[in-house]
Amino acid sequence: MIQNSPRDGNTETEKVPASALKDMPRILLSAGSSSSGKTTITIGLLAALTEAGYNVQPYKVGLDYIDPSYYSEITGRRARNIDGFLMEEGSVRDVFVHGCEVDGEADIAIIEGVRGLYEGFDSFTDVGSTAQIAKILKCSVVLIINARSITRSAAALVGGFRDFDKDVHIAGVILNNIGGPRHAKKAREAIEFYTGIPVIGIIPRNSSMKISMRHLGLVPAIEERRRADNFDERTNFIRDAVKEGVDIDRLLETAHKAPPLERPENTVFLPREIEGERPVIGVALDEAFNFYYHDNLELLQLAGADLRYFSPIRDRKLPEVDGLYIGGGYPELFAAELENNFSMREDILDASRSGLPIYAECGGLMYLTEKLTTGVKGKGTYHMAEMPESTHDMVGALPGHTLMGHKRVVSYNIGSLSMDSVIGRTGNSFRGHEFHHSEVADIPKDAKFAIKLSRGTGIINGWDGLTVNNTLGCYAHLVASSYREFAGSFVDFVVRSSTL
Repeated sequence: MIQNSPRDGNTETEKVPASALKDMPRILLSAGSSSSGKTTITIGLLAALTEAGYNVQPYKVGLDYIDPSYYSEITGRRARNIDGFLMEEGSVRDVFVHGCEVDGEADIAIIEGVRGLYEGFDSFTDVGSTAQIAKILKCSVVLIINARSITRSAAALVGGFRDFDKDVHIAGVILNNIGGPRHAKKAREAIEFYTGIPVIGIIPRNSSMKISMRHLGLVPAIEERRRADNFDERTNFIRDAVKEGVDIDRLLETAHKAPPLERPENTVFLPREIEGERPVIGVALDEAFNFYYHDNLELLQLAGADLRYFSPIRDRKLPEVDGLYIGGGYPELFAAELENNFSMREDILDASRSGLPIYAECGGLMYLTEKLTTGVKGKGTYHMAEMPESTHDMVGALPGHTLMGHKRVVSYNIGSLSMDSVIGRTGNSFRGHEFHHSEVADIPKDAKFAIKLSRGTGIINGWDGLTVNNTLGCYAHLVASSYREFAGSFVDFVVRSSTL
């Protein structure tokens, strides 16, 4: 039974005046390792709290696009990503506070961690880890343990996590994959006796709790809702399992104990005036392209742009735009549909040749190359979705032939701009990330690249940002709340190009 929400009977929200401190109940859900069930349990908790009337603001530690798509779908609020390697401490607090306020004042913030609690950038610091975020945001951790086949050993795991960093407060444990009452009793008793940390949740083992997976993680919510008739039914099943198994009132009590949080001295989320009409940036959005950080889109608008969404799969023509942003996604799974939309490909090619500013990340890069081949034999199939061996024509705005399945690249990257481009001036530096299972082959020797990486893989030999005219495609994903030049540079470049 969840206590009544403070919103019950009152649908109006009041704007909270800015102050030096932000008082926001918050809790962080972490785990002993990946595949412990933290995303599924987060989905259930968000759904349960939203059903009870709470305005719940979701966050994801790390640079995942897909999990937050579910959180936004469930809560009706834009889920935000926070990362301690890409962002300074003030930026983490900036994104957190802004997220709690911009979509109406939140009642509670739920933060899902990344991988295990202490996994981060290196072996000897907490940089880039969930633990680092817990300390920056001064919130307690609920540790999710995959308890399949363990009972007393669970106490050793919890005790080890508790003692590893005394500055991280583990307030409770949720046991996942429990086989039955006897299993639950033994694991709970051992944990509470040896560690003193309460077990606040028992989630039974049930295959219906699983969410569809493929090579980049979960199937994105936009695609899953369109392809699965039982999307809401499965979400509701997870919600009910969490309501039944987790002491949500106790979790809420812990969240309300979080101390007020210092606001950052400076915020990136400020509107900017530009001369003349606001430029229109077209944003590709459908099942093939949906990897966007909400911060990136919002900051483009705050920098002076209007956004116009279109589907490279379904729309026959480009809308009237002054620039294009084609994000990541799964073009390899929709290669036939993208190829068959000849008029869209021709429109984008013509726009590129005419000098329209185009910025494409990862999946967008793949779409802009000349061809895309799937099911390449002997190239590796790490958790790959089923794809036939076939080659499809793509836009051709950038040279090269994209091959799927060659290697798995998951990495932070650090780079600088080697030339002026749609995303900034020569010498600008950034921290970003890349996650892909493809490579771009058959690149001509005289190809131009806008990005030189000091860390990361990129397209070839540490170079990224393949560039033709005003079109730039890269494997690097940029986070606008980290690389703060992104939004203003993009909008200014579009404005300059439209006046030439």
